[in-house]
Amino acid sequence: MGPLAPLTVGVDGSDSSLTAVDWAADEAARLALPLRVVYASLWERYEGAVPARSLNRPSGQILAENIVAAGADRVRKRSPGVQVTTDIAAEDATSALLREGHTADAVVVGAHGRGELAGLLLGSVALVVAARSSGPVIVVRGDRHALEGRHGRVLLGIGPHDVDSPAVRFAFREAAARDAELDVVCAWRRPLHERVDHMVLPGAVPRGHEEQAAALMDEAVEAVAREHPQVRLRRTTLEGTARKVLTERSAAADVLVVGARRPGRMIGMELGRVAHRALHHARCPVAVVPQHHDAPVPDEP
Repeated sequence: MGPLAPLTVGVDGSDSSLTAVDWAADEAARLALPLRVVYASLWERYEGAVPARSLNRPSGQILAENIVAAGADRVRKRSPGVQVTTDIAAEDATSALLREGHTADAVVVGAHGRGELAGLLLGSVALVVAARSSGPVIVVRGDRHALEGRHGRVLLGIGPHDVDSPAVRFAFREAAARDAELDVVCAWRRPLHERVDHMVLPGAVPRGHEEQAAALMDEAVEAVAREHPQVRLRRTTLEGTARKVLTERSAAADVLVVGARRPGRMIGMELGRVAHRALHHARCPVAVVPQHHDAPVPDEP
């Protein structure tokens, strides 16, 4: 067996990135993975590269070294058993983290970067990395209860393309590592042309749509559930849009897992409305897990 793929966390010295470091340290300990602390900076391009031992090192290099050293020290104090390494990339943060996504088990980022406006719902680096990475990306956000895993629940959103998908497998692994309940949710909607007065009983629900959602959910998790019999499952079908249902339900979760369809050839940003809404509004960390395909597909409901 070769070396384990590391978990990678991006740092920039901001409070948000320090929160991401803490979350990544806990996650690496849960999964018994090594952790890479990565800082990306363009200081070499603007200030010129100098030997590492030079007394006249550019201020940008000194800042970068201090940031990754502080991040690594924070990991060692929080999770002493985690093997931690650092890297300084002479490129923009987005490019560096997308490159990390090719080899990392997952990439962890804070919701906001240094210098970004406090009022922003989500920073630009986090959004682009989550939308374009070839591997899973966790955007760390939410309140203390979620960040510290106090809910004991992993939330998984099921869509039409999630049968035995990477997102389903990621969610089961996460629930198993946390000894948490896996809350599997599939949203359904009544077609606009369907008249409520056609129901036999006032207030009754057209069972066909909900039953289809339940069948999709069962099919999506069936194979992986057999591989993880220890994971406690809660299966729920709810009427409404998936993006609204999952965002509201995230208030009682420690992490929300959503899939993102990626075309075989990356063109622009591929995220989908469900993942986009979750990244901006979820009340807990959001894991975006890509699934690659060769042809365009309709967006989520």
